Amino acid sequence: MGRRIAIVEDEPAIRDNYAEALRRQGYEVDTYDCRQSAYSAFQQRLPDLAIIDIGLADEPEGGFDLCRDLRAMSDKVPIIFLTARDSELDTVSGFRLGADDYLTKDIGLSHLQARIAALFRRLELMKTPAVAEDLIIHGKLKLDGARMMVSYNDKPVALTVTEFWLVHALVRYVGHVKTREQLMQAANIYVDEDTISSHIKRIRKKFVAVSDEFTAIETVYGLGYRWLDSQPN
Repeated sequence: MGRRIAIVEDEPAIRDNYAEALRRQGYEVDTYDCRQSAYSAFQQRLPDLAIIDIGLADEPEGGFDLCRDLRAMSDKVPIIFLTARDSELDTVSGFRLGADDYLTKDIGLSHLQARIAALFRRLELMKTPAVAEDLIIHGKLKLDGARMMVSYNDKPVALTVTEFWLVHALVRYVGHVKTREQLMQAANIYVDEDTISSHIKRIRKKFVAVSDEFTAIETVYGLGYRWLDSQPN
């Protein structure tokens, strides 16, 4: 059987378009038009991955509530917000509630499918032991490229797929400046420069949350960002 994906979207045309495209990729797809129906279904059987809009029917924040409920049921099910809402506040709220990715509806289907495949790949690889050649260790940072996992000061840093690839791009070439365009290419995303800046801010906050002396990501004004080659002991 294929992986089971749940799509929670109240616009029938959008919902059906996504469902058809993912079924063509071999996924099993269940669709829901409101938070309540999705929540009831999840209580009976968890999906392998959930794609959730924020505004659902008469609940402007219904997707946020559903994400919170689903994350309480499982900390492993990948959750993607796919929404027209692109404000920094909404994006941060989505990640704080435990979403693995936050995409806006102007993203192409091929990019959505790539993000889904990456999340499933991460799930599978998390079950396997780390291999030495997949590890990048630099000071207090340990990055496992195969399993897409990062720790700092021996504490896990919960990064989304996008955030992982941004960090990976920086630490592969410590001390080298990466432009925002290069970071977009590394993460396979096509956004404006302000969005890359927002991602970097969230990444910094996540590292600071596990180590308050974290200062490894430096902004090189007018150019981009780099991972510094030395950190406080």
